[in-house]
Amino acid sequence: MSGEQASEGGTGAAPAPAAVRLREWAEDDLWVLRRTNAPEMTAHLGGPESEAQLSVRHERYLRLDGDGGRMFVVVAGPDDEVVGSIGFWGRVRREEEVYETGWGVFPEYQGRGIAVAAARAVTARAAATGSRLHLHAYPSVGHPASNAVCRRAGFSLLGEVAFEYPKGHPMTCNDWRIELTPADTRPAPR
Repeated sequence: MSGEQASEGGTGAAPAPAAVRLREWAEDDLWVLRRTNAPEMTAHLGGPESEAQLSVRHERYLRLDGDGGRMFVVVAGPDDEVVGSIGFWGRVRREEEVYETGWGVFPEYQGRGIAVAAARAVTARAAATGSRLHLHAYPSVGHPASNAVCRRAGFSLLGEVAFEYPKGHPMTCNDWRIELTPADTRPAPR
């Protein structure tokens, strides 16, 4: 799931790797959710959420901690400018406890490799917890940019799956997976 637009995953040359940093989600980060809640950012996610739904999501992000996952604000540049969000959280897939990830990069920062860099960084963070062997991403099959982010970040495509997001909104997604191994033993992404 992602708010990344097609410019990130086009058929041209990949953008140069972006330098990003992940900052833990904080109480005053509700505005980030509001920014990523725009129609152009949620077109592949069932559309914008209500303010009440955003508040519930924000509280859930604040409670994520440790083995249950973490949510981050993505910052870039010398001034640590906020450019989006990414996180990982626990779920069960085919009787295996795994992590799932999702991200959103603000439209004005898309196409610069930020989502790929953030996906690699969140993979390292999830691997550092040491409790689950795999991280999955489930972008819509109709969202080429998010699927390209997964490929460029080193995930392997497992195939299509039926998914419900948000609740009551069925969709078909690609199931991408990456092994969570210590960063020094992970093969370089292609």
